[in-house]
Amino acid sequence: MFCLAQLGLYSCSSSRKTVIVPASPANAWDVRSVVTIKDAVPAVRVNVKKVQANDLVRFALTLQGIPYKYGSAKKENGFDCSGFINYVFNHFDISVPRSTVNFTNAGSPVTIRESAPGDLILFTGSDAHSGVVGHMGIVVRNEKDNFQFVHASTSKGVMLSGLNSYFIPRFVKVIRVFKP
Repeated sequence: MFCLAQLGLYSCSSSRKTVIVPASPANAWDVRSVVTIKDAVPAVRVNVKKVQANDLVRFALTLQGIPYKYGSAKKENGFDCSGFINYVFNHFDISVPRSTVNFTNAGSPVTIRESAPGDLILFTGSDAHSGVVGHMGIVVRNEKDNFQFVHASTSKGVMLSGLNSYFIPRFVKVIRVFKP
């Protein structure tokens, strides 16, 4: 089960997804069921300033081989997937959410076919049927029969991957944060 209680927005429930929302101006909290977690994740605008997508991709690729470390956004310790994204964007002084689920409603959705270097690709975590974003990467290449993204993998750390039998069932969407 994917638990988001640490964000202070959700309660953990194996039978349904719930969200904790302010029930009154006095900030008394009330738990209400929601249809999907993505409905409860606030929209996020990423201000990329004057940074070019290709510069971000080039920098991300220099981090290949950094090991995986759960909960880390520090190069010297290793990265988890959102820590990797955070580190890459922060290198360019671009503020982004720290957790993968908070990218659910960020940017503008585009199809895989329309995706370009610098777009973010979102996947569920280990439960392919949850629909909850739990893994992500940065699109590096989208050419005929050659789609690649860079991400922090639990097995090999920061690496390039393509859409394969592991990722296809977990695909959620691609989001664009850079203007084309």
